[in-house]
Amino acid sequence: MSLQASSQSIGMQKCTDEETFYMHCRAAYLTVFRSSLASITSKHQLCLLQQAGRNPSQATLNKHWTPRTTKLNFDDFCEIVKNERPTEAHELMRAFRKMDINGDGYISHSELHIVLTSRGEKMAAKEVDAIFSLADTNKDGKLDYAEFCRLLESTAEQCQIAALERLEADAKLKRQNFGNELDSPPKITDVFLLCVSVCLSDSRSSSRPSSARSRRSSLSNAITMAASSTKSIKLAEPTSIQDWHHTCMKGSFFLEEDGGITSLQYRLTVPQTATVYLTIRPLNLSQRLEKPSSWMSVDTAVFVVSGKDTKEDSTLVCFTESRDKEKCCWKGELSAGTYCLLPFTTGCRLRKRTRNSVSKPVTLVNRTDTGELDLTRDFRGALSDIFEVIDLDGNGLLSLEEYNFFELRTSGENCDEEAWAVCKENFDTRKNQLSRQGFMELNLMEASERGGDPTDLWVTLEAMGYNRNLEMVEACPFLIDVYCEEGQCTLQPVSLESGHRILNTALQRSITARSDVKTLRGQENVLVYTYRGEHRISTVIANKTNQKVTVHVNNEQSKNCSSSRGMSVFAVEVPARTKMVRYCTHRTHSDEWHCTW
Repeated sequence: MSLQASSQSIGMQKCTDEETFYMHCRAAYLTVFRSSLASITSKHQLCLLQQAGRNPSQATLNKHWTPRTTKLNFDDFCEIVKNERPTEAHELMRAFRKMDINGDGYISHSELHIVLTSRGEKMAAKEVDAIFSLADTNKDGKLDYAEFCRLLESTAEQCQIAALERLEADAKLKRQNFGNELDSPPKITDVFLLCVSVCLSDSRSSSRPSSARSRRSSLSNAITMAASSTKSIKLAEPTSIQDWHHTCMKGSFFLEEDGGITSLQYRLTVPQTATVYLTIRPLNLSQRLEKPSSWMSVDTAVFVVSGKDTKEDSTLVCFTESRDKEKCCWKGELSAGTYCLLPFTTGCRLRKRTRNSVSKPVTLVNRTDTGELDLTRDFRGALSDIFEVIDLDGNGLLSLEEYNFFELRTSGENCDEEAWAVCKENFDTRKNQLSRQGFMELNLMEASERGGDPTDLWVTLEAMGYNRNLEMVEACPFLIDVYCEEGQCTLQPVSLESGHRILNTALQRSITARSDVKTLRGQENVLVYTYRGEHRISTVIANKTNQKVTVHVNNEQSKNCSSSRGMSVFAVEVPARTKMVRYCTHRTHSDEWHCTW
C-alpha cells in the first residue's frame, strides 16, 4: 500500500481519462454544494447533472431518484454521470428532421407545440413558448433547428467550462484536486498500491483571497505492502467438533438506496466460561452444485462485543479474522456472559449497481384455466428463497419473531399478536408457526386483494434485494455457526440495523489495536493505521486536528483491485477530530486483492 501526497495546480497536471472525468464531476457538484461531502437531498438538486454536460429527462431523474431515495452522495452522482450519455448534436438533429415536414431546415411554432405537448414527456404550452422565444432569435415564427442544436451544445460546453474555471480559480477548491504525476514514477511491484494526496483546510467557508485564509498544509507519506507480507492464518475446524454444543442462525446483508448496508444483530449468551468456535459464511441458496449463488464470493465477518448498548461502554472481544474456504472463523475462550454479535462486510463485493431498465419485468402473477389468480413458477422460486433467508433458525417454519423481521424489512411495520392469529387461521401452519406453503398462500392472498396488480409485490421483492429479473443482486444471505465445547450457548436475533455505531467503533478498534501506525510527514496529528488481515487490508485515518482533511485517492496503478465506488480516482473528506475507515479484500480462491476507499 502506498500513500502519497501532492498539491499542484489543475492547469499544470497531466490527467488520465478517469482523473479528468472525476474533475468534471467534482466541478459540476461544487456549483451547487460547498463540499463533495454534502449529499443531494431532492430530485430537483439532481438536475445539476446539466452542469456535468448531461440533459436529464424526467424519466432519467425518476430512474435515479425513486420513492425510496432519501439522499445521493458524490459517489452516486459520479456513477450516474458515468452511465448517462451526454446528448449528441446529431441525435437532436435526427429528432428535429422527423418534425420538419417540409425538409427546409425550419420548424414552425405550431409544429413544435404539437410534438412537445402530445408526445413523450409532455410539456406545458408555456414551456414550449419559452423554448421557442429563446430559439427564435429573429422572431420570424420559425425555429432554425440546426442553429438551435449548436446553441444547446455550446451551452452545455460553457456550463462545464464555467464550472472548471470556478474550481481552478478558487484556491481552496484548487488544493483539493490532483497535482502533477511524478516525472519518473517508481516501478510498481506491489499487489495493492494506493496513491493519496492530503490537504488540510479550515472547515468554515470563506470568501477572502487565499493569502488571507487560514494555514494549509500539503502532506505526503508512503506505506508499501506486497502480497507476501500478509501471513495466511489457517484455522482448522476442531477435530472433535461433532461433540461440541452447536447453535446457528441465518441472516442477510441488505444494500440500501444510499449505499449503506443493513444487517440483523444477534445476542450470544454463554452460560459458563468455554472454548468457542465461531464462523460466518455466505448462504448458498442454489439447488445446482455447478452454479452456486452469485453472492458466495462476498466477504463476511463477525465482531463480538461485550458491554452495554452504547459506544462508550462497548468492548471489542474478538472478530473472525481467519479463513477456512468460504468461512471466516475465530476460536478462543469466552467468559460466561452475554455478547453482541455484529455481522460485517466491507461492501467490496456487495455494492450498488446501476438499475438497467427492463422492458418487460418477470411476470409474478397469472391466471389459471379456470380464471383464478396464481403465483408464477419464477415468483414461487423467489418466495421460496426469501422464506429460506427469513427462517432464521432453519427449522422450516416462521415464528412471529422471524416473520416480523421480514415485515420490518419490507414494510417498516410489525405484525401484532391479533394479526398473527388471523394469519394462522387462514394459512397453513405447524406448531403455531407459518409453513413455507402458508407463506406462499399469504403472498397469493395479497396479490388477489389487488386484482393481480404486482406493484406491492415488487416493493417487497426489491426490499429483499431483487431486481426486475428476479435476481437477488442487492442482498447477501449468510449463516452464523457457534460451537461451544462446554455448555450450550444460545443465539438470538435482536435488531435490524444499518451503520450500527457499536459495529463502527468495534471495527475501528480492531484496526487500531492490531496494526502499524504512521504519522503523515509534516503533520503528527493525522495518523494512518493499517491492519493486514488474511482476506482484507483495513485502514483508519485518524484526524486529530481541528481542520477538515481532504484525501484524494488514486488507485489506478493498483493490481487486481476493485472499488465499491466504481472508480479508482476519487476523494473523501475526514472531518476534524474524527476517524474514517477504509477496507480492502481479496478473493481467496484466486488470491486477488479488492479495494474500497
